[in-house]
Amino acid sequence: MSLGLPHTFSDWFAARNWAPRAHQLDLLAQDQAGQHTLLIAPTGAGKTLAGFLPSLVELAAQPDRPRRLHTLYVSPLKALAVDVERNLMTPIGEMNLPIRVETRTGDTPTSKRQRQRLDPPDILLTTPEQVALFAGMPDAGQMFAGLSRIIIDEAHALAPTKRGDLLALGLAALQRMAPQLRRTGLSATVADEAALAQWVAPQTGPQSNLARIVRGPQGLAPDISMLLSDERVPWAGHTGRHAMAEVYAAIQATQMALVFVNTRFQAELAFQELWKINDANLPIALHHGSLDVSQRRKVEQAMAQGRLRAIVCTSTLDLGIDWGNVDLVIQMGAPKGSSRLIQRIGRSNHRLDDVSRAILVPTNRFEMLECQAAQEAVLGGHLDGPVPRQGAIDILAQHIMGCSVGAAFHPDDLFAEVTSTAPYHHLSRHQFDRILGFVIDGGYALKSYDRFARLLRDEEGRLRCRNREAARAWRMNVGSIVADPVLKVRQVSANRSRRPGTPSGGSTLVGGRVVGEIEEYFVDGLSPRDTFLFAGEVWRFEGVSGTDCLVSKAADAAPKVPSWAGGKFPLSTYLAVRVRTMIATRSYWPKLHPQLQEWLQMQDYASVIPQEGEILVETFARGQRFHLACYPFEGRLAHQTLGMLLTRRLERLGREPLGFVANDYAISVWGLKDMSRVDMAALFDQDMLGDDLEEWLEESVLMKRTFRNCALIAGLIEQNQPGKQRTGRQVTFSADLIFDVLRRHQPDHILLEAARAEAGEGLMDIRRLSDCLGRIKGQIRHQRLSRISPFAVPLMLEIGKVPVNGQALENIIEEAAGDSLLQEAMGENFSGLFEAGR
Repeated sequence: MSLGLPHTFSDWFAARNWAPRAHQLDLLAQDQAGQHTLLIAPTGAGKTLAGFLPSLVELAAQPDRPRRLHTLYVSPLKALAVDVERNLMTPIGEMNLPIRVETRTGDTPTSKRQRQRLDPPDILLTTPEQVALFAGMPDAGQMFAGLSRIIIDEAHALAPTKRGDLLALGLAALQRMAPQLRRTGLSATVADEAALAQWVAPQTGPQSNLARIVRGPQGLAPDISMLLSDERVPWAGHTGRHAMAEVYAAIQATQMALVFVNTRFQAELAFQELWKINDANLPIALHHGSLDVSQRRKVEQAMAQGRLRAIVCTSTLDLGIDWGNVDLVIQMGAPKGSSRLIQRIGRSNHRLDDVSRAILVPTNRFEMLECQAAQEAVLGGHLDGPVPRQGAIDILAQHIMGCSVGAAFHPDDLFAEVTSTAPYHHLSRHQFDRILGFVIDGGYALKSYDRFARLLRDEEGRLRCRNREAARAWRMNVGSIVADPVLKVRQVSANRSRRPGTPSGGSTLVGGRVVGEIEEYFVDGLSPRDTFLFAGEVWRFEGVSGTDCLVSKAADAAPKVPSWAGGKFPLSTYLAVRVRTMIATRSYWPKLHPQLQEWLQMQDYASVIPQEGEILVETFARGQRFHLACYPFEGRLAHQTLGMLLTRRLERLGREPLGFVANDYAISVWGLKDMSRVDMAALFDQDMLGDDLEEWLEESVLMKRTFRNCALIAGLIEQNQPGKQRTGRQVTFSADLIFDVLRRHQPDHILLEAARAEAGEGLMDIRRLSDCLGRIKGQIRHQRLSRISPFAVPLMLEIGKVPVNGQALENIIEEAAGDSLLQEAMGENFSGLFEAGR
């Protein structure tokens, strides 16, 4: 076949007044030369068409080919797979190509999945979880023997995660079934190109293999502005209420806008605030991961049809759904990373020759700095992203079990296959055998219990699944995403008619539609008749039935807002460095907004501005408490861990700490004894990551929670069982029992090791904290203050996670502005600051 485009395709491009782009033809040529490829191109550059072009060309040239699966497309989002199917059918239909395209996700009916196994389409669009299930199909070898290509969309979003580990193992299994298989990764934002190219390609030797990188053209520079409200930007908080009128005006002035926020909590609040001032009755919708799937699909469909003016959304809409008519992205709150901001900006004017427009809306003073740092990073082409990581132990255990469900395997063969993936390329045989031993019988401490025996070894040394029950348990619980225990939010109504089993004259709650899912711990804090905000509406809590949170519609001016545990992005390392530099470089201050300049000058007067490389530590008394505040700018996860460890050390020093609070920028510990005479160099010494950390982990609820998640993924316990789903309490109870047994009888158990590794990497950010402590050694700037500093005000407002308002808030602000110079600097706007900080 010629490396050029067949006439059918070149004519199709010409009929649309298009010309194939250089990177599309380059990828086609690389694929036809047998190369694995990674396409890096900006949003709107035709990545999806480029990825499918080799398959379409090859399939079009073989109209009489035998019916078998030719191409597998893998997306991190089910909605993206559906969107790609719609877009792919356009060229197929217009060129009248004899190509069948179908999707297969968790929502696909069982009957359709069965039919796809017997009569597969040419192109199948699916998700990582479905790829994992393929490994456990007895007929997988037959179904995938003719597979020619796999396309991995948004590869950068998958590779550094557990889902990426799961997918990498699934790809290795498919590569074994179809050695001729070629892989193509698609990505718009890549900080470490070599690492992603290594993840895409099979690793078949001691040296790293890289997929051939194909680069698209540089898109037009985005138009990024910062909305600096006429109101004073608050010193603390994340609601953005002060700027909501201007956000609404921006929506009115545009055709269609996406309003991104960082958490579901913020999404609910922002949506409610916008509707309060929606005098023009604009169609504004809400989209986040806890809403019912059907509701999210309705919103996506309405957006695709141009029936909405705005969607308030979270990261659920970060990735490449093609909505070309979105002409503005509004980022409420700091984006936490330049790559994430680029990804979100790319949703606006989803075409290469259009300028993407974005407005950043900082919700507090520190976020003003972060937004400016992110804006400069994006315009300068500086990307950030996670560092490469080792493959997760629990994911590998799940994969081993899946392989045994599909067919018997020899450990030597599976080890070679597993180490052909980038995440597990450096896995030792000893570690592999430990994980395999766990899957076989649960490990030394659990092997006497039949329920943990899952594999049997035959006379030839091959391993297979022990029974049908174990296979079914694996199929029902495949996946890498373990959310905190949730309840379905179900709308009910009171039926006053008498029913069997109900008292005369009583009422029965009749179940209705499912609105979404809410975390169990939030429901635990509700009493009957309490109201809360969810899915953009106010609901009255009626009670709990099984795994349902029963609610009815209500009217309340002050409902509670659910606080979800997930979705809190930490400040990226790259942006943290930029923010520290902006603060330390006084010659840069004139580039900042006057409110920021004023704030930094107040801090300089009341305390000090740390120099480049220094860390500021402040100690002061307030009321009956003594405070220690420090400003590492290393992100919430690292700060929470540091707060825990500082609290332990201060306890040993007799300072009687009562607690701590942390945000992305700073930490504050408070207690009953003066902390100003503590040796700060010793307090912040890097050795706290040794025994102090180990002792805290052993006592921490965090370890049990992390172990529960690892146990669910590894298959030690199940969430989903035939005909029912276990509640969060039931799962936690089972996991805690096993955790205690293993700690007592086998403290080196492989799953305890997995939990420690995951807690250190994902929940505590130990690597980043270690780098921070090394960086600040000998660079601590300690200021003993007589009152709170401007930098410390946000921390005081977060203490106890309880909103501070009224006179208490006024007192804090007055203390920060107590000197005559500070009062003069604030002048007549002091009352405005107070109102904005509420």
